[in-house]
Amino acid sequence: MPTSLNQTVIPKQAMSTSPNQFAIAKKAMKQETSTPALPYVRMRPRRTNPAVWFGAVLCLIFSLLLIFFGIATLIVYLVVKPKNPVFDVPAARLNLIYFDSPENFNGDFAFLANFSNPNPKIDVRFEYGEVELYFSNSLISTQAFQPFTERRREARLVAVHMISSLVYLPTNVGLELQKQVQSNRVAYDIRGTFRVRANLGLIHFSYWLHARCLLEMSSPPTGVLLAKSCRTKR
Repeated sequence: MPTSLNQTVIPKQAMSTSPNQFAIAKKAMKQETSTPALPYVRMRPRRTNPAVWFGAVLCLIFSLLLIFFGIATLIVYLVVKPKNPVFDVPAARLNLIYFDSPENFNGDFAFLANFSNPNPKIDVRFEYGEVELYFSNSLISTQAFQPFTERRREARLVAVHMISSLVYLPTNVGLELQKQVQSNRVAYDIRGTFRVRANLGLIHFSYWLHARCLLEMSSPPTGVLLAKSCRTKR
């Protein structure tokens, strides 16, 4: 049977309870039915700051431009197929090898460095350059280059003079060098590191270039280039 909110329906099982328990249960049911419902509050949407929208639009434009230039650079790279500049040593001269002591080396070595740009459509600029002279993996001299630019299919010759003064060499390396001088066959190793920037109109990209030349020289003071093997790679 339907009942009103003020009436209380008591199950049969509850009839067997004590009067105190019955009173407590009835009071709890009245409290539940008399609890008022919370009013419904409609939340107003919060407006976004215009500065946030402006920053988001700028980020979107920057991302699109970055993607566009990346795709354009990739297309140009695949179409033009740029080639690496080439480092070579056409001539060299060994003027001096002298030991103050078994471990202190002094030397005078000069060579002609040839930088060539084989690209027919790309100009290159050597922004940084350094060459190192080694004997038996021991560094004996180093020389830096001034920045310069090469046009398409252009070659440049640079004279390099490398002086070694009181350079420490391990005893076994020094003995090997003296042995090679006596045999009139001195093996030198030139290693170059260059920062190259390629320019094609508005598009440009930079990369590191590594060159290595293995030279075989006759003994000083009139040492000349007998054989060489050069390679250049990124």
